[in-house]
Amino acid sequence: MKKGLFLLAAGLFLATQVCLAASDNLLLDDLEMAVSNGAQGTVDFGAGNGSSVEVTGSTDIKNSGNQALKVVYDAVAGGYIYVARGTGLDAKNANWALKPADIKWAEYSGISFYLYGTDSKAQIAFDLKDNGGEIWRYLLSDDFKGWKKIVCSFDKFVVRDDWQPNDADKNGQLDFPIKVFQFEPLPVSKGTLYFDTVELVKK
Repeated sequence: MKKGLFLLAAGLFLATQVCLAASDNLLLDDLEMAVSNGAQGTVDFGAGNGSSVEVTGSTDIKNSGNQALKVVYDAVAGGYIYVARGTGLDAKNANWALKPADIKWAEYSGISFYLYGTDSKAQIAFDLKDNGGEIWRYLLSDDFKGWKKIVCSFDKFVVRDDWQPNDADKNGQLDFPIKVFQFEPLPVSKGTLYFDTVELVKK
């Protein structure tokens, strides 16, 4: 009996530790806002050179909370798409709940989000804009079905080599604080993607 109680207590302790470890991640953006575009928008999104994108909130397919971000897109050859949240964007209300300067970035090893896959085989870029305005990229594939947590270690991002903002410092170093994250379905692909629950991953 004592051994059984000990094992039960040990199991509860380990379960508690796992929960605590998971809660150490920092919720960066729950994507629960009313979705709008334009100068006063809550999401900075658009497309060009023949590509198109529509961004809304999804209440039927979601990972947590009341909604996920739904992205309906058509990425054609030579075109581009962007769906961004953060600081200093054209959409003035696309800020995260947390200010980048208030985050202790040294405590985190990466950034994660949930993606609802349809096994479309589409390539998706997840970009970060750093403190110097330089864009960094992490590539992934929609090669699964249902919700999946995508964990992107900061050391796995590479400098985007096809385009950089004119005011980027282009120093080849990921400079904190990060100011923006951006989802970009890549050509040639077409479909619907759902994103939710963006977190910083505790070291």
